Amino acid sequence: MAENEEGKVIVDQPAFNKEVELAHLMEIVHSYLDDKDCDDIMRAFKVADKAHAPQKRASGEPYILHPLAVATILANLQIDATTVIAALLHDVVEDTEYTLPQIEELFGKEVAFLVDGVTKLNQFQYHTKEDQQLENYRKMILAMAKDVRVVVIKLGDRLHNMRTLKHMRSDKQKRIAQETLEIFAPLAHRLGIFNIKWELEDLSFRYLEPDKYYDLVEQMREKRHVREEIVDDTMEQLKKALDDAHIKADVKGRPKHFYSIYKKMKKDNRDLSQIYDLYAVRVIVDTIPDCYAVLGIVHNLWKPLPYRFKDYIAMPKSNMYQSLHTTIIGTMGHSVEIQIRTWEMHRVSEYGVAAHWRYKEGNKGGDKDFDQKVGWLRQVLEWQDASNPKELVNALKLDVFSGEVFVFTPRGDVLKLPKGAVPLDFAYRIHTDVGHRCVGAKVNGKIVSLDYTLQNGDIVDIITSKTGKPSLDWLNIVGSTESRSKIRNWFKKENKEENIVKGRELLEKEAKRLNYDWKELNKPGRMEQIAKALNAGSETELLSAVGYGGIPVNSVLLCFVDLYKRDLAKEDNRRDTMALLEKLKTHEPVHRKSSTGILVNGEPDVMVRMARCCNPVPGDEVVGYITRGRGVSVHRADCPNIGHTPEDVDRMIEVSWDAGTSENFHVAIEITAYDRGGLLMEIMATLSEMKINIVNINAKVDDTKNANINLVIEIRDVSELDFVMTKLRRIRDVYTVQRANGGS
Repeated sequence: MAENEEGKVIVDQPAFNKEVELAHLMEIVHSYLDDKDCDDIMRAFKVADKAHAPQKRASGEPYILHPLAVATILANLQIDATTVIAALLHDVVEDTEYTLPQIEELFGKEVAFLVDGVTKLNQFQYHTKEDQQLENYRKMILAMAKDVRVVVIKLGDRLHNMRTLKHMRSDKQKRIAQETLEIFAPLAHRLGIFNIKWELEDLSFRYLEPDKYYDLVEQMREKRHVREEIVDDTMEQLKKALDDAHIKADVKGRPKHFYSIYKKMKKDNRDLSQIYDLYAVRVIVDTIPDCYAVLGIVHNLWKPLPYRFKDYIAMPKSNMYQSLHTTIIGTMGHSVEIQIRTWEMHRVSEYGVAAHWRYKEGNKGGDKDFDQKVGWLRQVLEWQDASNPKELVNALKLDVFSGEVFVFTPRGDVLKLPKGAVPLDFAYRIHTDVGHRCVGAKVNGKIVSLDYTLQNGDIVDIITSKTGKPSLDWLNIVGSTESRSKIRNWFKKENKEENIVKGRELLEKEAKRLNYDWKELNKPGRMEQIAKALNAGSETELLSAVGYGGIPVNSVLLCFVDLYKRDLAKEDNRRDTMALLEKLKTHEPVHRKSSTGILVNGEPDVMVRMARCCNPVPGDEVVGYITRGRGVSVHRADCPNIGHTPEDVDRMIEVSWDAGTSENFHVAIEITAYDRGGLLMEIMATLSEMKINIVNINAKVDDTKNANINLVIEIRDVSELDFVMTKLRRIRDVYTVQRANGGS
């Protein structure tokens, strides 16, 4: 792909050639994996290729292009063979006939888990597209907590989809680009996979702000020659100085990414000429002492810009990133950012968490250091109710994807908190009890309010009291989900009775504000129904949660209003149904018995017809369905033709068998047997002996001498039917006798 600086990241990709792309993938994996792993990858490709053979992408290209491209993206990260295999197979369960057990049988449990983690949930379970998407995120995050490779595959999947986004509708392009910018690019950042992060950001920027994107591309292109001169001169001077100091180093220019430039321009309201680190040079050395030695040489050669030095070696970022960053006034008075790191740091910055698995072999006990590096995710899951997908995604956005602030304890220990954190967040991070008993705070030796926004480098000292306790107002002050969760838990445990009373009062007050009668809304059973829907436990637990602010009062009341309106609609439908039923009555003189054998709502003289799709007989559980013009259609309760939409349910009516009926009913049965001479005659003789009338008979024989005989017979009730079927099963060479749907 062409250099990102030229704005070519979204140019048309060359025509897909399966053999060429496969050869490219295998060349990459052969460079760092053994032959057995490569053979397994080839085997996975063959399975995926066969499974996706009939499918095409929106571009019209064979679908196998996508999993092959995703596997290649991940192979370029030098990730383990298991993940590459899962990448090739990541869509087979979702889009083809293959099942997870089959994947597990072919490639093992680990691959099956990864494939399941990236498989979307079925859409029919959800009311809206948003609900489905949030549930998919939840599934991915929970799987990611067990194995972070789930999200690495998802990132590769999303990157290739973004590269081919031009084949989608404009509205879909923007929706996917926004989602990428909010969820997937921050995930790539937190996992330290910067190459994927930058490309996702630039692609999203192109689709969300095309005018600004191409304007920036043009500005960068116009200044490219000057920029190259500045970077080349800086590198030349630095290389000479490093050679003189006998420091072995790799010195290269580093292209800046459009979205990061655009963010800086937007944040500080600056134009392109005012961005300090537009020109960048990267220095890679062997050891950490060499990093600091290079920094000294850089600051000796050029004047550094104040407040533009960052030591991420001493204080690494939470995504494992380490480097020294300094910005100097270089050639012709232009600012140049210089990054200094070791080769190991560079490897981590290139591959992020993906680098872990290449070195994991033989380390079955796990990597404690690695677990710490992705521990932020498990912490979010501990702090947050994982059953609520919306809250979980919001927690990630607030605590994980936002920026960070580094603050110090009075003893000099460093704590990382989300941007926007206040002293209370610091207190709760120290210990839950410190947070609960917090009554004040000092920052840099001065008393500050509890809602003071912490800044990088602040020294924070928490003032506590034995009698101190949380305030509900704190929920609106704290900046982290961790703190909010701990405050809510305190109120949940300490003031349960008060919270229940307060919760009820808040709901009544909100109902009054919205002009609803609380007694009408709070009918028996509704509170329990809502508590279950919101995963809030019992009725009292729901009221308690509303009281301490764990569940917003308006969310709960809207549930009450929704159920109230549904019940009103049901009552209206019931009245309409009864009116329609009245019209269906024959209005003939009332008989003691029903002529059809069916009572509708206990009444005999209603137009009734037996459904031909399931042929119910006395003894079967039945339901009635009010049709327009044809009376009430009676079905077996297990009939597959009964609809379950709200409209269908509203038109259903209670029906029952008239105990005094003497009617006969048609029933279809299917017989499978070995075709032998006299078989049909024996079946008919058996039915004749039992005085069973045959209405219709149809028989055919297949190539394997199996006979399939379909009969429609007249019987009184289901007990007689069972007896007839038992007798037929005892006929020699009869395999099965079962009731069938349909009839004459």
